Amino acid sequence: MNTLRQAVQDYLSLRRSLGFNLHDAGKVLLDFVTFMERHRTSYITQALALAWAQQPVNVQSAQWAKRLSFVRGFARHRSATDSRTQIPAQGLLPFRRGGRGRTCTRRMKSEAYCALLSTCPVVVKPANCDLGLTMVCSDY
Repeated sequence: MNTLRQAVQDYLSLRRSLGFNLHDAGKVLLDFVTFMERHRTSYITQALALAWAQQPVNVQSAQWAKRLSFVRGFARHRSATDSRTQIPAQGLLPFRRGGRGRTCTRRMKSEAYCALLSTCPVVVKPANCDLGLTMVCSDY
């Protein structure tokens, strides 16, 4: 079995050969591997991925979520060759976008989406929404 560092290099090479640029992801994933090496672990755990993603502490939560999403993509790939790999769950680091409301559509009929809607401080009911909900959040 190859090392985590070699696995990241292989992952990036594969994705780039498929036409993806991965400039940011390449830097971020190599930083993640360095973090994992400092913790002397050869496989991805959700706890360590989350701890790494939340660095540095002085950035917006959107940056943490982006860092974790890069690791999540790599972890999905890595799990095919290392069964110990834990894929970080979606929604571990939710972030808020400013100035946008969300409107439900027919594609958004999942319980998870309904749960997300219920966290919004203001919910209104438009006539054309299957779920009967629209988020109107200035801070979401």
